[in-house]
Amino acid sequence: MGQALWRLPPRQQLELQEELVDHLSDQGGGGKQEPGKDGGSQRRAPQHCYGPDIYHLLRTRRGGKEQHGFIDLDMLPPELGITILSYLNATDLCLAGCVWQDLGNDEYLWQGRLYLQLDEGSLTFNANPQEGISYFMSKGILADHPTELAKFIFYTRRLNWKMLRIYLDERRDVLDELVTLHNFSNQFLPNALRDFFRHIHAPEERGEYLETLITKFSHRFCTCNPGLVHDLGLSPVCRSVVADAVYVLCYSLILLSIDLTSPHVKNKMSKREFIRNTRRAAHNVSDDFVGHLYDNIYLVGHVAA
Repeated sequence: MGQALWRLPPRQQLELQEELVDHLSDQGGGGKQEPGKDGGSQRRAPQHCYGPDIYHLLRTRRGGKEQHGFIDLDMLPPELGITILSYLNATDLCLAGCVWQDLGNDEYLWQGRLYLQLDEGSLTFNANPQEGISYFMSKGILADHPTELAKFIFYTRRLNWKMLRIYLDERRDVLDELVTLHNFSNQFLPNALRDFFRHIHAPEERGEYLETLITKFSHRFCTCNPGLVHDLGLSPVCRSVVADAVYVLCYSLILLSIDLTSPHVKNKMSKREFIRNTRRAAHNVSDDFVGHLYDNIYLVGHVAA
């Protein structure tokens, strides 16, 4: 019976309950007729098989406040109880979980509801980023705080990267928080740059936004790798000089990636040429380190693909 009611709309469920009550009443509460002492018929109490007495539950529901109030959902088939709770919003569902812990905390209720909201919000964001974020806030999924927005973006993979790039270009405060969520400790520079551009996609053309991204990445990379002075082959220098050196190397890696992967470039840059060109801009970086950068791009591929 629980499975049958579960498939019906709520109004039809109630109508079916009423009809069943009337039917059971006509049949003497679901019992059978037995001969009485005076030769007449005598009603026998209904036999219980499994679970609660459905006739009693329906009579209680029909009586409403005049009798015992509402049915205890724990006494109903689980499918019916979950269907009833599925009509509650998140706040009321939390309150229901305090009363009916097993039903109120069922994963079907929460995952299904949250999944639909995330799906709707993601589709809205991919059409209009501002409207998508507003939708998430209206549903209580996100708070209007840069840290919360950055965490959501960092762990969500369903947002369109082009729309996300537009949104981060407009919300630099969220971009700042998103950069701090990356941990580049003990990563080789090209690999760290690839990881960075997987979450924060580089613009298609060079400009102010790309310079901002590389600057933020350089400072974050230096923060995560305090021993970078030794790795780059630099003599002890101030932190800003190291960040500037990383900035130059990142630009060199992007240009090298385009040179080696673009089908329009016929004469590819050699390793010796890359080392010479990079050393002109970053004088203190060792030749060995720059050579390892070239090998990585040549073998692995573009840093911003």
